[in-house]
Amino acid sequence: MSDPDPDTIVGEFFALKRETDADFLVMQVGDFYEFFGEDAETVADLLDLKVSQKSAHGSDYPMAGVPVDKLTPHLKALVERGYRVAVADQRETADGHERAITRVVTPGTLLETSDADAQYLVAVVRTDAGYGLAFADVTTGRFLVTAVGDGDADDAADRVFAELYRFDPVEILPGPSVRNDDAFLDRVRERTDATVSVHRAEAFAPGRATHLTTEQFGPEALDSLGLDGGRDDTPEVQAAGALLSYVEETGTGVASSMTRLRRYRGDDHVELDATTQRNLELTETMSGSTGGTSTQGGREGSLFATIDHTVTSPGKRLLAEWLKRPRQDRSTLRTRADGVAAFADAALAREGVRESLGDAYDLERLASKAASGSADARDLLRVRETLALVPTVADAIESDPTLSASPLADIAARPDREAAADLRERLDALVDDPPATITEGGLFRRGHDDDLDDLIDRHEAVEEWLDTLADREKRETGITHLRVDRNKTDGYYIQVGNSETDAVPDRYDRLKSLKNSERYTTDALDEREREILRLEERRGDLEYELFETLREAVAARADLLQSVGRALAELDALASLSVHAVENDWVRPELCESGGIDVEAGRHPVVERTTEFVPNDAHLGGDRRFLVVTGPNMSGKSTYMRQVALVVLLAQIGSFVPAAAAEIEPVDGIYTRVGALDELAQGRSTFMVEMQELSNILHSATEDSLVILDEVGRGTATYDGISIAWAATEYLHNEVRAKTLFATHYHELTTLADQLDRVQNVHVAVDGEPPSSDGAASGSADEGDGDVTFLRTVEDGPTDRSYGIHVAGLAGVPDPVVERSRDVLEKLRAEEAIETKGGGADATKQVVFDVGSGQLQTRDDGDDAPATGASDEDPAGDRLDEETRAVLDELSGVDLTGTSPVELMNRVQAWKERLDE
Repeated sequence: MSDPDPDTIVGEFFALKRETDADFLVMQVGDFYEFFGEDAETVADLLDLKVSQKSAHGSDYPMAGVPVDKLTPHLKALVERGYRVAVADQRETADGHERAITRVVTPGTLLETSDADAQYLVAVVRTDAGYGLAFADVTTGRFLVTAVGDGDADDAADRVFAELYRFDPVEILPGPSVRNDDAFLDRVRERTDATVSVHRAEAFAPGRATHLTTEQFGPEALDSLGLDGGRDDTPEVQAAGALLSYVEETGTGVASSMTRLRRYRGDDHVELDATTQRNLELTETMSGSTGGTSTQGGREGSLFATIDHTVTSPGKRLLAEWLKRPRQDRSTLRTRADGVAAFADAALAREGVRESLGDAYDLERLASKAASGSADARDLLRVRETLALVPTVADAIESDPTLSASPLADIAARPDREAAADLRERLDALVDDPPATITEGGLFRRGHDDDLDDLIDRHEAVEEWLDTLADREKRETGITHLRVDRNKTDGYYIQVGNSETDAVPDRYDRLKSLKNSERYTTDALDEREREILRLEERRGDLEYELFETLREAVAARADLLQSVGRALAELDALASLSVHAVENDWVRPELCESGGIDVEAGRHPVVERTTEFVPNDAHLGGDRRFLVVTGPNMSGKSTYMRQVALVVLLAQIGSFVPAAAAEIEPVDGIYTRVGALDELAQGRSTFMVEMQELSNILHSATEDSLVILDEVGRGTATYDGISIAWAATEYLHNEVRAKTLFATHYHELTTLADQLDRVQNVHVAVDGEPPSSDGAASGSADEGDGDVTFLRTVEDGPTDRSYGIHVAGLAGVPDPVVERSRDVLEKLRAEEAIETKGGGADATKQVVFDVGSGQLQTRDDGDDAPATGASDEDPAGDRLDEETRAVLDELSGVDLTGTSPVELMNRVQAWKERLDE
């Protein structure tokens, strides 16, 4: 084909570019895909491509391209950076060729990924009934919907973001009302790494969305899930329809792999908000995380990385999904635990199953590639090899008495083995080592197609004639330096060394002279060349047709491949949990109907892998539903509370747990408030983040939830903080009644155990009491310079000291600061004056802490009188105004023994406000 007109090429590129809203357009031009103009310059910079110039319309345009067979890795690199790329393919016509955009590759529609993680595309719709979300992983065909409609608008939005955090989508399609909510979109961009893409508003219309969803999954799918499509109160159907429309319009071609619609939410799953998922470090650590923004830590050190021993990509995805979505259903959890227990008791059989699973490929993703038409012969070969493992794995389970008597046998028997065998047999038509391309033949064994066998016979006959031609010519001509070969320029030729060219017969026609030889052809050779080229072309065309038919047959059985893939993934995930349980001495928890949480010698599943861990018991239930946890910094309070939450979470994915024994009453949600980092860029301070997280817990937790609070109220003034912590404790105890662990340095809260029925105190024990400044042990002193050992052991009762200054010393704070801290603390507790020094040696003042005002007050050196100017005759002092005197009168009349702590705190706050005025 002659070179196309450059004016036509460039003009066609920019015309196609105007048709799409994609970030870049790449257009096929012969054997290359080309970018032009600004696209070429930007892409070349991103992918390190060479930029050349193409002249058109009297101007020069930047051009950068890649060979046709090298496009996929470059597309992948662009899309993984968050760009959307339109692809214009070229096809031959009677008049030459034409080009059209055939697909738009986006982060959520990229099939070619080597990452084992799910690649979710999500649509978010908001109506008067609440939010609807639809999630699709085009690489596996998975399709999920849910609705979020409970609570007020802010609460519903928080739950939406909890789901987005859970699924970690790569691309988000906001519906019309969401699209116009700048605050929501800003939060999406700040808190996720997803690309936000705009899809046509009409795709979200209820009628159209219902039609597409029904057409894809069948009318019974909506009915069975209770989704009465078309009404305004089914936002999840609108999201599903819009998502299906987007996948169709991007040209991904994976619709046939989306065979099952699932509504995943409901009462069965444990509520885990984004904060809890982050704080418990389920799949990523908090390192690098900035208060909930999209900057997250790495996977190493997370719970998932710790317990992951899977040998397949689908098993890895499933295990991560279980961690993010624990269950409440005891039947499901017991079935999983039975599988883990069976694998634990049959180590040899387990390792045999895992060895077989290690040879399995990702059937879910292979099904999607087949459905999209992008699967090659090697992909179908992987399907065949994985289907061949189905009877192998099933037989390994059935042949072991322990495994065959467990739910593992049911999982292995779940796929249709007969259908799998039939499809595998059909795929036996492929050769064991097919070529990388599917257009040049060599894909099929003999016996698959009679016409193909005839072509192969004729092709092999010509090949044999060509292979023996050199020997025949040597015998006939007597030429010894003669060979027959082929290249793209000369085709087939006979090459003779220069020393023997005189012996060349007249029937040889010279093609080319080389330095040391001559190349020739003959009429017979030309005829055979034409024949073999015709046969190769016909064989390539026929094999391509046969391959397309075979690939379509595989795509039509996407449901079978997904069923087999899910079964193998489940076996892999259960085996992984079993491996970790056996290697780390974990035990099977008992799931009880009531009784709360009872853990004996529990451990933190991640920390125990890196340190010599001190186990601790945890008892929550009955009249012990709220534990106030006190103890020094660095003593292990946070670790203790997190380990309780993780033991419960592991039990509710069906796993064994790190403990000597455990009885768990399944919870409906796990909520945590652990520290807080400033989000000043989003206008949220540390204290604001803390209060919003606390608010979410108080609104969302129920009597069946587990709440973990690691400090509340520390981000504000002491009295404010104590008041908030006190009130939150009462509310959780009296109204929410959730099982709660509350770590605090406000020792005042420990008195609540005497006032509230279900509140108990526990503390992290310390060995050794730091002596007071005079060397004698003091029960009231918090600090000293003695030796202290943090035992990491949790015991009943409150602690009476915080050891904060001792910890400061351990942290390397300079000795003068530590010693001065001890001196100041001792004088504060003794209500003695503290001498403060300014910039000069003689610039000293003395201050005392006035308990009534909660402030430091100054007094002159050597003056024993209070700084207020009061005298013995008039304690209030002549300089006090009338309002201050009134406050002091009220204070002196307070009955401390008859006033509740909360009422007292409220009065103190009111007095403070009056005095401030």
